[in-house]
Amino acid sequence: MTFSEHLRQLADPIWKAQLHHPFVKALGNGTLPQQTFQYYILQDARYLEELAKVFAAGAAKAEDKETAIRFAQLVEETIIVERGLHESYGKQWKLTAQQMQTTPLAPTNYAYCRHMRSVAQTGTLGEITVVALPCAWVYCEVGQHLLRKGPAKPSHPYREWLALYGSPEFAKVANWMRSLVNRCAKHAGKGEKARMEEAFLISSRYEWMFWDMAWRKERWPV
Repeated sequence: MTFSEHLRQLADPIWKAQLHHPFVKALGNGTLPQQTFQYYILQDARYLEELAKVFAAGAAKAEDKETAIRFAQLVEETIIVERGLHESYGKQWKLTAQQMQTTPLAPTNYAYCRHMRSVAQTGTLGEITVVALPCAWVYCEVGQHLLRKGPAKPSHPYREWLALYGSPEFAKVANWMRSLVNRCAKHAGKGEKARMEEAFLISSRYEWMFWDMAWRKERWPV
């Protein structure tokens, strides 16, 4: 068993719960209210700003040119490809890019971003990679799960989202990150492996909480 497979096994109950969350189910069958999806997109756009910084930290910690280049590409892809999807929705809702970028972070999103930032600032290359891995891997798994019966119909309101995250191209991101985690784990000591496990599990929990945050349209209580 590879280290990434070990991590996936540890997080299995969390990941299974995501597939049964009402937000994910409604997203897949197209019944998710537009206001709920809009809330999610605005929060996700803010989250991606932080994710790009994590990838940049990975590029800085990389010990070989190929890894540094791939992380730099992920920074660009995160900003251009995924933000492009968000901005296309923003245009539908008559929201400017500036309005999307100034959306206040919800409590769960704020905490998730600070978790990633902390690891990015203090962690090893393995820890930096593994703290971002659930995002890529979960979305790949959710996208493929929701498209298991075939592509979404043209009338599906969230067809573009499903097409992006259920695509083979997006799966390559998670595959590359898993392979890097496996390589890093081979040279990691017991303490570092324990920190990698903790970072992965916390990020996995935050992924579930992100769906739930959007479903409830979470706000600061005071």
